[in-house]
Amino acid sequence: MSHTIREKQKLLNRVRRIKGQIEAVERALEGERACNDVMQLITSCRGAMNGLLAAVLEDHIRTHLVDADASGHVHEGSATERLVEVVHSYFK
Repeated sequence: MSHTIREKQKLLNRVRRIKGQIEAVERALEGERACNDVMQLITSCRGAMNGLLAAVLEDHIRTHLVDADASGHVHEGSATERLVEVVHSYFK
């Protein structure tokens, strides 16, 4: 996954935020917070994880599954762009 180096700090920041959200779920459970509060926290974690997965998956698509020309330019309307759009819509 060496291609993620250029996005490394961004991805690590996302992971750290997710870690904080998971810790908030743990604190909520330990503090016996209301079910609605816990479910909201869990939903936020799930959304953050989906966002992380979408970012890594998009990079994978663009790096390994591209239909780019020799310069690395991906053409608008290409299969790659359509696939990225589908991925984004799925994770919303």
